Amino acid sequence: METREKFSSRLGFILISAGCAVGLGNVWRFPYITGKYGGAAFVLIYLLFLVILGLPIMVMEFAVGRASQKSAARSFHVLEPKGTKWHITGWAAMAGNYLLMMFYTTVGGWMLSYVFKTASGEFVDKTPQQVEGIFNGMLADPLSMTGWMLLTVIISFGICSMGLQKGVERITKVMMGFLFVILIALCVRSVTLEGAGDGLSFYLIPDFGKMVENGVGEAIFAAMGQAFFTLSLGIGAMAIFGSYISRDRSLTGESINICALDTLIALMAGLIIFPACFAFDVNPGEGPGLVFVTLPNVFNQMLGGQIWGSLFFVFMTFAAMSTIVAVFENIISFAIDLWGWSRKKAVLVNGVVIVLLSMPCVLGFNLWSGFAPLGGTIQDLEDFIVSNNLLPLGSIAYLLFCTSRYGWGWKNFIREADAGKGIKFPKWARVYLSYILPLIVLFIFVMGYWNKFHG
Repeated sequence: METREKFSSRLGFILISAGCAVGLGNVWRFPYITGKYGGAAFVLIYLLFLVILGLPIMVMEFAVGRASQKSAARSFHVLEPKGTKWHITGWAAMAGNYLLMMFYTTVGGWMLSYVFKTASGEFVDKTPQQVEGIFNGMLADPLSMTGWMLLTVIISFGICSMGLQKGVERITKVMMGFLFVILIALCVRSVTLEGAGDGLSFYLIPDFGKMVENGVGEAIFAAMGQAFFTLSLGIGAMAIFGSYISRDRSLTGESINICALDTLIALMAGLIIFPACFAFDVNPGEGPGLVFVTLPNVFNQMLGGQIWGSLFFVFMTFAAMSTIVAVFENIISFAIDLWGWSRKKAVLVNGVVIVLLSMPCVLGFNLWSGFAPLGGTIQDLEDFIVSNNLLPLGSIAYLLFCTSRYGWGWKNFIREADAGKGIKFPKWARVYLSYILPLIVLFIFVMGYWNKFHG
């Protein structure tokens, strides 16, 4: 059995955990729903939920990881009271990581391909219809989609194969560093466009009227969902990084840093998207379409748009890759923890497995597009299983495990969370975490189904 590697620095831990949290939801979901529910008014509600929903569950995941020194595959085995069955949730967590990669690798491939498309000038002088045609053409081509997905998997597993410190930590630090530099450059460019002021005021000045118009209940639910979804909590994706850190620092303080970084990046993405869309009179709505159809049109009208567009897709690639590398690290650690495999073997076997598992998502847009589970693509189905099922149910499992005397228990959780210097976990929150937060998460779970089948 190999000895467990540790992060070489605290910065490495914070950047990698933030990298795992900073995914495409920050960029293609956050600005869109912010726009829909009244700009800054929505952001305020979102921040509140981030603190009362996301933060405590993140601390719990880290605590379970650090106390057990294992990934989600084994952490419950180590900490559960004898004779209990908490470890069954480990299987759901593992399934969640694999399922997330079944569609995330494809989207990572889209980002990579768009870096090359934009840099080579494929969008120059194209009408909006033609730009949309390029995106649809990419989806319709199974070979190129498979190629880009393969490249994404090879790069990401390649990084993981170099080890935790030399690979994952070192390269993620560089990626996150570039991500910030590119973000700042794009923000400055976007905010200084002529006509950007309207987009800024829309984004930064709270308009509760607009929120009422679209339904306050809906806005609150959207804010809850986003706060919950943005940190990918509940499938042990974060727990693994807890197992790699020392006990020098309290987990609450570190979790606040990670949430702050994640939110900063989401807010900055909005600072790129809204001013640019308003300056060129483009609607900033629509999930993936925003990134692959709307924004290339915006960059087309911008001076030096080819460079700015390429930079934007490099940023998006880093956002996707940082998540993929983090989850791959998790998947590799499952094999190491469960079967005592070497890192090399875990990388090779899982590389093949992930490529095979990613194929249904790739083919769901073209050869298998006739197959429409629940009325959407295969990707929609995979996303629904992870986001609307495994994340909320897994989060409830972590909550109950850390608060119930039938699980790991409150005292053990607090002792682990508060070990080290830094902000301590509020003791008075126990009742809220034991009885109220699980109900809120259950509500998110039920509403996910309601929206899916009645929306």
